[in-house]
Amino acid sequence: MVFRKMLLCYDGTRESRTALAQGAELASACGAFVHLLAVVRTTAAAVVGESLSTDAPFVEQTRHIEEILNEGVAKLIGRGVKAQGHVALGEPIDEIVRAAKTLDVDLVVLGHHTQSAFARWWRGSVGVTLLDQVTCSILVCIENPPSEPGP
Repeated sequence: MVFRKMLLCYDGTRESRTALAQGAELASACGAFVHLLAVVRTTAAAVVGESLSTDAPFVEQTRHIEEILNEGVAKLIGRGVKAQGHVALGEPIDEIVRAAKTLDVDLVVLGHHTQSAFARWWRGSVGVTLLDQVTCSILVCIENPPSEPGP
């Protein structure tokens, strides 16, 4: 299958930079357009607090995510990949699913973040949850550790 439109989830972490590099390579090979998505995690309390305060951390967090997103788009374009950035407000899984459907993408690309067994049980896995909710393929990118020197 040739991927024509990809949704790449990016938050500037090491794992998402791995996904950006691997996703850019795949997009370049397929000639795919990349929608780069950064999600500002919100809760009802954060939104209410934002409306009560003019200098809320939420505004700063959104600016920071926009800077990271712009940096990611620039990296993709620098590699010859056509890309557009999107900022979403909400829970990451919900926003990834919404963007995948709205943008009608063929592939969702995200980085793998290792969690403890307890954290995975408590919060769940984004990748596993997405499998049940999106109607396209998912690529979970894992950073390859450097090779161990021989004996």
